[in-house]
Amino acid sequence: MPLIKNYERDKKINQILLTSSTLSSLKVFKKFKFKKTIHQFYPIDHFLFTKKFLQFWRPDLAIFIDSEIWPWMFNDIRKKKIPLILLNARLTRKTFSKWKKIKNLSNIIFKKITIAYPQNRETNIYLKSLGVKNIINLGNLKFAENYGENFVKLNNKIKNEFKKKKIWVASSTHEPEEIFCAKTHLELKKKYKNLLTIIIPRHIHRANSIISELKKINLKIHLHSSGSKNLRNTDIYLVDTFGETKKFHKVSSSVFLGGSIINRGGQNPLEAARFGARILHGANIDNFKDIYSFLKSQNISKKVNSPKKLASLIIFKRNKGVGNKIKKIGEKILNKTIKELDSAIKNETKKT
Repeated sequence: MPLIKNYERDKKINQILLTSSTLSSLKVFKKFKFKKTIHQFYPIDHFLFTKKFLQFWRPDLAIFIDSEIWPWMFNDIRKKKIPLILLNARLTRKTFSKWKKIKNLSNIIFKKITIAYPQNRETNIYLKSLGVKNIINLGNLKFAENYGENFVKLNNKIKNEFKKKKIWVASSTHEPEEIFCAKTHLELKKKYKNLLTIIIPRHIHRANSIISELKKINLKIHLHSSGSKNLRNTDIYLVDTFGETKKFHKVSSSVFLGGSIINRGGQNPLEAARFGARILHGANIDNFKDIYSFLKSQNISKKVNSPKKLASLIIFKRNKGVGNKIKKIGEKILNKTIKELDSAIKNETKKT
């Protein structure tokens, strides 16, 4: 979103089209209240739909972010001579192996990319191997922060309740990681009587099943969506709403990132790290190897393999100095990215 905020102010740009494939992303988008940016769901990647999509929207520049590779759309974009940018590109070893198995097709698809900006060394190597000719390394845009978002502030009454507690956050959890963190809560409760564990599941539709499992070990749960501000005798504060993770990262000194105890490759830890939190994770972090390598080198992240180990590493004081360092890295990457995109946009506005 920091890039969109920048180009919302650019008078040379009349309209920005943002696409996504999930209802949750739409709900998050609506909170920003952009003026010239509109949202549409991404079409099915078939020539009948991609052709109609491009005929209707007629973009001057196409930017695909992260791991978005769409063969039919890429083909139709190239036919219309629209510059195609792969921004903050990420390919995992698994995805790369799949593309290599269909070498003839992958050579055709990846050569249609005008320019790619990989987010890590691994992706750089993979893109070259798949035939992308123009590659520039700017750094990982995930280091950049979203600024000026009024909706990231917690309700003052809840915030005051949190101040009375020793709190830590388990973020983007998957089954059975909630139980793993609940057992950590029980370990910590032996030492801290005013403990509150905040669990933010990756998929909030699982809230009822999570509650059912936590009640089996006699834990008292408070649902964020309930609106109640009374946290007396609460063990677990369960966040069952979309797009509010950052609110809780801002107030926690220790954050466990889910998808890492189970084999899901982990979740992005940078948002929590920017606020000076200690980052805790399991062994499965292949999706963010470069980021975790950096965090480990700065003594920010710690690997855990049991609830007892996790409990022993949770702290209740933030390291703001480390958080500021990450923010500065993000600002540099964001500025370099804006400079690159400005050049591409300038070239296209000259044509029109």
